[in-house]
Amino acid sequence: MELQKVIKEYEGFLKLEKGLSSHSIEAYLTDLKKLDQFLLYAQISGGPEMLTSGQLGQFFTWISELGLSARSQARILSGIKAFYRYLLMEDVIQKDPTTLLEGPRLGRKLPAVLTVAEIDRMLDTIDLSKPQGRRNKAMLETLYSCGLRVTELVGLQISGIFRAEGFIRVIGKGDKERLVPVSARAIKEIDLYMPDRNTLSIQPGFEDILFLNRRGRMLTRNMVFTVIKELARDAGIKKIVSPHTFRHSFATHLVEGGADLRAVQEMLGHESITTTEIYTHLDREYLREAIISFHPRSK
Repeated sequence: MELQKVIKEYEGFLKLEKGLSSHSIEAYLTDLKKLDQFLLYAQISGGPEMLTSGQLGQFFTWISELGLSARSQARILSGIKAFYRYLLMEDVIQKDPTTLLEGPRLGRKLPAVLTVAEIDRMLDTIDLSKPQGRRNKAMLETLYSCGLRVTELVGLQISGIFRAEGFIRVIGKGDKERLVPVSARAIKEIDLYMPDRNTLSIQPGFEDILFLNRRGRMLTRNMVFTVIKELARDAGIKKIVSPHTFRHSFATHLVEGGADLRAVQEMLGHESITTTEIYTHLDREYLREAIISFHPRSK
């Protein structure tokens, strides 16, 4: 069967049966386009059902020679394996040639984490006399207090703040709602920001959005990235800092403080506990460093 035809059918499967987002589908299809490019390059004819394990091994050698990182190679391998599982399920193939394929070894890439002191330094660099000062301080306090994704932050609604209960309603991946505890300090900064927000000329459709730009519209992801990058620079922090760094710091500080991993999973909105388990590794690293630093036998 021609590869392009199978890819089209696979796209429908990912959308209708798996219910994946357009972004996720595009990532899967991009991996398959690379396989198509390889077939042209290697002058291999026939559809995916004709490819052998050896030829697919050549494909991954070719990917490696393109200079892609080990992480990118591993992601492509995962995408190709998922495609062949689909072919097996649809009876296009009788045997999966990707079963024995192994990707490059990946080192455990730990996310950058800010200390509480570094977060405070960033907050202290905010000029509250500037029009966006109160907004930026409330925004960072909310990011750290709740461990939000940047898309969740920019979509926060005023109607989703439950002050008395100490929760905010968050719209996460796949439009799934969750309630996340919010600190009294973050609520205080939001309340201090509200008078500035209410002086804006708020555009139709954005009346309930909490954090707005000067034109009265929702912030973009890039705008939040820029604000945080500039504050980290002004605070003299040399780490690569992004909105996601605040999310990682939130989770790490909770686990280091003894929080239950299931509770952290719920607050982060992770579907699988496996995703959250990286923070147990971070916690072990923290404990190891503490022992090396303070145990008499380590001197």
